[in-house]
Amino acid sequence: MPQPTQIKLRTRSRILDVSYDDGTHFELPFEYLRVFSPSAEVTGHSGGEGVLQTGKEDVGIERIEPVGNYAVRLHFDDGHNTGLYSWSLLHELGIGQSAKWARYLARCAEAGVTRNA
Repeated sequence: MPQPTQIKLRTRSRILDVSYDDGTHFELPFEYLRVFSPSAEVTGHSGGEGVLQTGKEDVGIERIEPVGNYAVRLHFDDGHNTGLYSWSLLHELGIGQSAKWARYLARCAEAGVTRNA
């Protein structure tokens, strides 16, 4: 699994900039990271696609907390901070960003809500 070489919090543009030793680089929007938090609150307890998160368009990240040599905890300004973002999860979120975001928007449409709700 690729290891991160740099993680940069870009608060004005609301982007987590992550570079890996395999040459991959991802710009992950804060909203995307919050919507796809690995916490049980978001992923749910019964499998499936988890709990649909809305109203996160303007969410910020106040700080990043390292967790060992394998993950970070993101402290969002809406009080959410319970998910651990492992290096492999951040890589997976980067690789699958387009498909995951499209599915998220489809889920919002299916539920009759907007992402800003």
